[in-house]
Parts: sequence; structure tokens; C-alpha cells
Amino acid sequence: MIEAADYRLPPTVSTEALTDGGSDTRFRQMVYDLLTVSLRMEKVREALAKTLGVTSPQYSILMAIARQEGAEGVQVNLVANQLHVTGPFVTVEAGKLVRRGLVEKRRNPSDARSVLLRLSSEGERRLTALAPAVCAVNDRFFGALDRAEFLNLARIAAVLVRDSDAAVAIARKAAAGEMTPSPTAPEESVSDQL
Repeated sequence: MIEAADYRLPPTVSTEALTDGGSDTRFRQMVYDLLTVSLRMEKVREALAKTLGVTSPQYSILMAIARQEGAEGVQVNLVANQLHVTGPFVTVEAGKLVRRGLVEKRRNPSDARSVLLRLSSEGERRLTALAPAVCAVNDRFFGALDRAEFLNLARIAAVLVRDSDAAVAIARKAAAGEMTPSPTAPEESVSDQL
């Protein structure tokens, strides 16, 4: 009988700051934890979107419009930038929200090439009615953080978002059978949609 060798997965990270004495165990657990949080946040977003009768991406667009619209409305590119998606994606989904009566769209008086998005009175009414549930969910999700932890998490999330496009490009090259580039390879824009 042949004894099986004890398989050891090669390290999945090489940066010293991300290892404990060469071990990537804590890093792997962090990745699993982030994936779990991400999946649960998406489930929450789906449930909240369903109460409005919209898709998850449309829910995010409604929330971004509500936060940025001001008195005049908000440009599509500003919504797209906040959500890390493309302008055409926001344009298409906002068009669906206009047809559902939740968003209004008008030409930008200061730039005829762009449009401004605003919540309709129905959109405002529905988001206002949903606000207590959104608040309860967010308080439960993030309420265990103290102020310093929250500020640190917000900073870290922004850094991870900033570097994630290049990470996706590396993974796609590996999936295509190409030699995996070094982490310092030039970035490619691979923005995925919500």
C-alpha cells in the first residue's frame, strides 16, 4: 500500500504584511470572512430591492441618486463613479427606473450632453418608507464597530476597491491560460457591473 503524502497548498499570498511567519492561514480566513459578508450584504440588498419591486443594481442606483441628487439632480457619471460601474450601465438601468415611475430624467441645463437624474415623488415615498428597515439592517451589520474601527474599515474598503480591478485582470489572465503576471503589472480596466 502506498502512503499518500501530506499535501500542502502553496502559499496563496506572498506579501509579508499578509502572512504570519510565512503562513497564509489568517489571510485565507479573512478572505472567507469577506466573501461571507459580501454574500450576506447581497442577500440583504436583494431583499430590500424586492420590497421596492426593483433589482439589486437598481436599488443601489436609487440609493446613489437619493444621496447625490440635491435640488437639481445628479449626473449619470457621478452615480456610476460612486457605484464603480460604467455610465452606460447606469443609463440603461435608470431608464428602467424612469419607466417604473421611480426616477425622473432631464437634460442638464449646464451641459446639454448629459442628463440629470432625480427620484420621482413615488421614488422618494418608497425610499422613505424603506428607510427604517435599511437603518435596522445597517445598524445590525456594522453596529459592533466603534468609531475608530468604522473609519478604518471605510479606509480599507476604499483601498481594496482601488486595487481590485488589477486583481481581476490578473485572475482573468490566469483563467485564459496566460502566464500569471506579477502583482505590479500594468492595470487593466475590468469594471464589472453591480
